[in-house]
Amino acid sequence: MAGARARITKTVVDGLKPGGLVFDERVIGFGVRCQRASKVYIVKTRVKGRQRWITIGPHGSPWTVERARAKATALLGEIAAGGDPATARDDEKAAGTFAEFADRYLTEYAATKKKMRSAASDRTNLDLNILPALGRRRLTEIVRGDIAKLHHALRHKPGAANRCLSLLSKMFNLAERWGLRPDGSNPVRHLDRYPGRKMERFLSASEMARIGTALAAAEARQENPYLVAAIRLLALTGARRSEILTAKWDYVDPEHSALRLPDSKSGAKAVSLGAPALAVLDGLPRLSGNPYILPGHVRGQHLVNIDKFWRAVCKDAEIPNCRLHDLRHSFASVGAARGDSLLLLGKLLGHSQPQTTAKYSHLANDPVRAAADRISGAIASAMAGQSAEIKEPRRRA
Repeated sequence: MAGARARITKTVVDGLKPGGLVFDERVIGFGVRCQRASKVYIVKTRVKGRQRWITIGPHGSPWTVERARAKATALLGEIAAGGDPATARDDEKAAGTFAEFADRYLTEYAATKKKMRSAASDRTNLDLNILPALGRRRLTEIVRGDIAKLHHALRHKPGAANRCLSLLSKMFNLAERWGLRPDGSNPVRHLDRYPGRKMERFLSASEMARIGTALAAAEARQENPYLVAAIRLLALTGARRSEILTAKWDYVDPEHSALRLPDSKSGAKAVSLGAPALAVLDGLPRLSGNPYILPGHVRGQHLVNIDKFWRAVCKDAEIPNCRLHDLRHSFASVGAARGDSLLLLGKLLGHSQPQTTAKYSHLANDPVRAAADRISGAIASAMAGQSAEIKEPRRRA
């Protein structure tokens, strides 16, 4: 396509008719052409032996004649130095928008590599919080400032804001692995999360006793025995709610005192059953035609909603602000306080990462403190004239 030559000015641009093309007299290759809807600045040059047309942008804000000419000069300089901005621009277009990438992430990664609930959570976070802010942006154009702005906009719900950061970090790492962004370009790097609220609630011995009394009262009122059993099993095993509610009788391994789950949040898992938990199972009637240990109201399905019953139990026990998940925390806290190792607790709870169990370390018995108690106790007893086993150290000959 041939074009006239002239010094490109605003007057020249304004006078262009549809189909018109003008190249600048000073910056060779810089031009402007008039399309049906707009006038567009371009650069026509050769890149590694191939003729390429590179679009700078439409006339108007921000592309004035001066800015477009400066951009054209920069592009031509990059090409002269061996660069290939045309191919880079093609790669950006191939990467598409963030919304297009999000669809690929959900179908090719989340749906095949993550648990169903985790994939659903990712979709919710994308739909509600991320796509409205980033969906139309080019995947390759998103920078740290864009992510920081999104995170700040969600400051009134810090938990959701932090979950979005975690999801975006994973997604941008995946974009690099798929070749859609340069290596090391993850824009989430170096962004600080909002401080998390500590949600762990550990039931005291007296609170556990009151819950036991409330459950016994529910049994006396002939409440649904499966509701009562659900609470008891959660407290006695430290298992997650979904693991107990979806457990089937086929999973029970009485020989090894375990509940063998084919799948869980951390994969296949064996939930150890102590004697009290086995006693709860032994006392449950089996419902004909239903494979679940805790059958629900719908034929052939498991128990679903136990929150209402749990709130009633907590009310009777006069225990405010206690979640079902706090029974799992309490199970771990009792083990830590009794001296069980974090490795053992992690195995009981089914943690896949040691750092997940590490939050209970402050509850564990300190062996140094325990030794100090024993020694000082023996000395105090001796000083009080009471019987104490204090042995004389052996003297070397």
